[in-house]
Amino acid sequence: MARIAGVTIPSEKQVQIALTYIYGIGPKTARTILAEAKVEPTTRVKDLTEAEEQRIREIVDSSYMTEGDLQRLVTNNIKRLKDVGAYRGLRHKLGLPVRGQRTRTNAKTRKGKGVAVGGAQKKAATKT
Repeated sequence: MARIAGVTIPSEKQVQIALTYIYGIGPKTARTILAEAKVEPTTRVKDLTEAEEQRIREIVDSSYMTEGDLQRLVTNNIKRLKDVGAYRGLRHKLGLPVRGQRTRTNAKTRKGKGVAVGGAQKKAATKT
């Protein structure tokens, strides 16, 4: 089990996929890291040598902000927007889409399940 940036990455997966389990590293960044470390991207994590693993670890630690530091930075940025009263901060506060997406339809992820307005429905007519 390899540990990089405080995260245990899965040993059965290819290195390029396993690196994306670290918060702050996506597919593109993973490929860049592996190219810099001179490691074949399709190698399984369990087949990495200790030297290759160490090179990857050093590159991630020195060149990239990951995990807790990055999450703290993002949280502070959002908090700053809220405190300043910026439009984007208000959208974060209200739990609405921040980047200009429409909300009349297709905002279920941010807004949640729709709540019916207007109380109970009228009773259907019954035959007597």
